[in-house]
This record gives sequence, C-alpha cells and structure tokens, in this order.
Amino acid sequence: MRILWLCNIIPPAAAVALGQEYSVREGWITGALERFLGERESGIELGICFPAEGKLAGFEGEVRLRAMEGGENAGEKKVSLFGFAENLRTPEKYDDGLEDRFAGILAAFSPDLVHIFGTEFPHALAMVRSFGRPERTLVGLQGMIGACAKSYRADLPDRAWRRNTLRDWLRRDGLRQQQEKFRIRGEREREILKGCGHVTGRTGFDRRESLACNPDLIYHKMNETMRPCFYEGKWERETCRSHEIFISQGDYPLKGFHYLLWAMEDIRKEFPDARIRVGGISVTAYGTWKEKLKISGYGKYLRECIRRYGLENCVDILGKLDGEGMKAAYLRSHVFVCPSCLENSPNSLGEAMLLGVPCVASRVGGIPDLAEEEKSALFFEKGNRKELAERIMEIFRKDGLAGQLSEGARRQARENHDGDANYARLKEIYREILGGNP
Repeated sequence: MRILWLCNIIPPAAAVALGQEYSVREGWITGALERFLGERESGIELGICFPAEGKLAGFEGEVRLRAMEGGENAGEKKVSLFGFAENLRTPEKYDDGLEDRFAGILAAFSPDLVHIFGTEFPHALAMVRSFGRPERTLVGLQGMIGACAKSYRADLPDRAWRRNTLRDWLRRDGLRQQQEKFRIRGEREREILKGCGHVTGRTGFDRRESLACNPDLIYHKMNETMRPCFYEGKWERETCRSHEIFISQGDYPLKGFHYLLWAMEDIRKEFPDARIRVGGISVTAYGTWKEKLKISGYGKYLRECIRRYGLENCVDILGKLDGEGMKAAYLRSHVFVCPSCLENSPNSLGEAMLLGVPCVASRVGGIPDLAEEEKSALFFEKGNRKELAERIMEIFRKDGLAGQLSEGARRQARENHDGDANYARLKEIYREILGGNP
C-alpha cells in the first residue's frame, strides 16, 4: 500500500532527520509513525507531506527515519518526504499555488491512498482538489471548524464581543472578525468533506457533523494516540497542590477561560486559597508598553473579570509548555478543568485522564464520549457558572471522590488512547478502503 500523509506539522522523526526544529503538540501522527518505523513488515510504503519554510518547502526525497522512542532497538525505515509552503498563521486564506505543488508531489509518489490529518488548514482542500479521487481519500477529523464558528461567541457579553483594541483594529482580528474567519474555514471544511469518500472520527459529534456535510461519507471509528510522556506517571492527592485548578489554554473564547473566572466568585467563598494555572500564551499580559499595545479585546475582557472577582494574585499564566511541562502542570493540580464552549475530543482532557487527574468538563460536542459521568469525570452544562463551581468544589471537598475519578479516568483513557490498538485500526481502515489489495 502506497500511503501519502498530509500533515499540519512536520513529524518529529522527520524533523530530526532533516535537522529541523519541531513541535511536540500532537501525539496521533507520532504514535502511528513510531509504530510504522518499528514494524519489520507493515505492508505500507509511506510518504509524508508537511508545511515548511525556505528551501525545505521544496524538499523532495527519500529519507531514513528513526523512531524517537526505543533507544538502540528503535525501528528505522525509508520514508518519502515532501515539503510545501503555506502560511499557517492565516488559515482563512487559500493559496491556489498549493494545488500545483501537490500535483507534482502526487505525480512523484503515485499514492494508492491519501490520508489528510485534519480539516483546519487550506492545504487539506488543495490536496482534495489535486488528488481528485474521493474513493481513495481519507480525512482524519480533529476539530470541526464549521461547528466552532457557530459557537465562537461563547456567551460573551455585548461589550466584550464588540470591543476592538488597537491590536484588533490593526490586524483586523477582533472577536467578530475571528468568528468570520472560522466561518470561511468552515465553508472550506464542508468542501473538503464533500470531496472525500472516507473519514476517521471517534465521537458521535464528529460523526453527525461530518455526515451533515456529506451523507455519502464512509465513517471509520478510530481513537487517537496521545504524546508518549502522558502514558507514564500518576496523579496523587498527597503530592498535588490543594485547590489548584489547571486549564490547558485560554487564549480565545471557545476555550472558555472566562467561564472559569466567572465560577471563581463562588469557589473562593468556600476555598479562599483556590487558584488557577493556565497553559499557553498570555492574552492578559499588560505590564509593558508593548504588551499594552498588543492586548486583544478578549484579553482585556479577561483582565476585567480578574479584577472584578479579585483574582489578581491567584491566576498564573504559564506560557507555552512542552509535553513534560504540561505533564508537570497536570500532576501539580488538584483538578483539571475543560470549560470549553465546544470541543470534539480535546487532547488536554485525554492527557489529564491518562495521568489520572480528577477532571471537570463541559457537556458539549464529543466530550461525553471520552469520559463517563461520575465515574471518570464530572460534567457541567456549558456556561453554567454555578454548576461549574459546584463540580470543582465537590472534588475539593471529597478526597474519596477525587480518588475514584482518578482511577476511572486512567482506565478509560488507556482504552481510548491505546497506541497499539489505534495503529492496528489505522492499517485495518487502509485495507478496507483499498479492498485489501491496492
């Protein structure tokens, strides 16, 4: 089987082989690639397309990749690598030149099947158009952009929704403009799904959303693999920081950081030492003139909430964290909260559950398919600050409940995110699409 992957990032093993820096924010591509490299006979000849800059954007060649895990016994294989140029900072803009680039790659590699990871970026649509074989095109669903566009406001009040700071005005990137960019990307997502014959997904939510775009799609159930570091380590009540809440990011409204800030008014009445730690970039920074000029309307609204509820000394923005940094933050926390307005299957929830961190999550999108209510997580209705506060305080009050949720989360996450099972399922899907004999 000649399989061509179209990725949103350069896989770490490929980056190492080419002497490039790489992101560690995903696990699903790496999980499959590591297992492919470790197999003696996989029945697959693999090509990988990835976004790149400079000379690497035109790279084409067969490169020997070595698995990142496994030490001296790590597997090695030759893989065909192809770079392409795309501005990932403006995913709402479509570049026709990608179609020509992909036409050349397709002619050079001649795949039996193209596997596109995600619908978030224009390159996915360019590949669908260039390949032109829906029956041999497989799209891996990640976030559902069209649905996110509809939910983007996330219950923000009018004053926050309509505000534009200098940064927003100069970049044409206020909240209403951000929603419009999501809407444009959602239209492309619909075209992507209409142009392919197969999708992989893992929740009832992504199944409904994808089939609404194209009722003729063949939907293949397949779970995702997380980053390797989250399969080791275990949350312990005795070593976590009491009443510390961790969320993985809060830089745009869909992630629901403001919901948690709203809930803190009630939480701190009973637990005055409660604090929040947030992964990712700080959209609330305001200490220097440069930060004042760069702050967004959403960042200003978050600062208003922090002042209104007296949270100035109990909210810490941790900045960008690698896998180990995220792991340490999860394990330090008393509870992990996923307060999102909409999610399909958030990696952060999967990572926290693998480590056994007690979790509270909004009952939206595909989240209820990842955890079982009262057994591996506690749920609340999106935007209900009172219920969110109460669910967090239940864990603060009851160490027995925290322990039960921890064990339940680890059991369920190890089933959901079993890397070996997921890779076996991926190969099975390839064989199903190709009829067992390309």
